[in-house]
Amino acid sequence: MIKIGDSLPDVTLQEYSEVEGNGCSIGPNPVKVLEAAKGKTIALFALPGAFTPTCSAKHVPGYIEKFAELKGAGVDEIWCLSVNDAFVMGAWARDQKTSGKIRMLADGSGEFARATGLTLDLAARGMGVRSNRYSMLVRDGKVASLNVEAPGKFEVSDAATLLGQAQR
Repeated sequence: MIKIGDSLPDVTLQEYSEVEGNGCSIGPNPVKVLEAAKGKTIALFALPGAFTPTCSAKHVPGYIEKFAELKGAGVDEIWCLSVNDAFVMGAWARDQKTSGKIRMLADGSGEFARATGLTLDLAARGMGVRSNRYSMLVRDGKVASLNVEAPGKFEVSDAATLLGQAQR
């Protein structure tokens, strides 16, 4: 499993864009993780699935609520990762009103989740292999803090915990 001090995996995620501009076309666009994280402080959180109860009711809304405080603590970007396709992440971004606050990044094939060792097998629930629920503070592509949830829990990957770590 990825740990503090490790670099993020050199993988490409997908981000759905509804507005063309700045080199991005409408629709899914590639996001090269290491390139996108270079020189930035990122509040990254990952979760098992878009539109799932805890993720939609607590996890994403908490980061929207703490957006200004995270920015004030030196966070350049907030990333939400899930093992879903870019179209689902785009629809979920609209539903959660994340525009301008959280980058909703699709790990469609679970490549990031596998590379970090943070997978969650939900095959018995019909969801296949997904991402575990966690948060991490990333500075210049390296993990500065990591908060991995126990199965079925939502206690340490919330925005308030990561905000406290960013303020240190």
